[in-house]
Amino acid sequence: MAMLDDLLAANERFCQNPPVDYTSEDIKARKLPQKQLAILTCMDTRLVNFLEPALGIERGEAKVIKTAGNCVTGIFDGVVRSLLVCIYELGIKEILVIGHHECGMAKTTSASMTQAMLDRGVAPEAIHMIAKELKEWADEFQHPEENVEITVDQLRLNPLIPKDVPVHGLMFHPRSGKLDVVVNGYEHAFEYQA
Repeated sequence: MAMLDDLLAANERFCQNPPVDYTSEDIKARKLPQKQLAILTCMDTRLVNFLEPALGIERGEAKVIKTAGNCVTGIFDGVVRSLLVCIYELGIKEILVIGHHECGMAKTTSASMTQAMLDRGVAPEAIHMIAKELKEWADEFQHPEENVEITVDQLRLNPLIPKDVPVHGLMFHPRSGKLDVVVNGYEHAFEYQA
């Protein structure tokens, strides 16, 4: 049986006997995040059902954006666009950039990605079109904590993001759940209010 069939069967079982009354839960969990918080984090599978509870975040309280290595690749990339919707449409007041220890992006390189794409039949011409961006993205990520600092700076200095929105940087341990502050965004936000 294909993966899609497995997922659809699991969904049918879930809908027949949900663990929570999501109808009444939806009254509490609205589209607008109650904590007025956006979280940019990695797509690592070890963070699923672990990061939010470790932060005390429940359904309906925060917007969570996941991407490989919690990276921002441009002034108006998909991550920034999502954050702009969060800020201007959904009332977000703070942003957390949460990297994690043992991040697989630290081992990813443009050469390894290029070879994997070629092995899967991607045309060399297509890879050539993204070579510069691929190199800047994959080869620049070496240390997860440093990447958090870089991403915080990219967001904090982005002219589309209001200066009164604190952008915090944190590191999460995917085995213990321990969270450490790398960048306290309040310090920078208050600079602009002075």
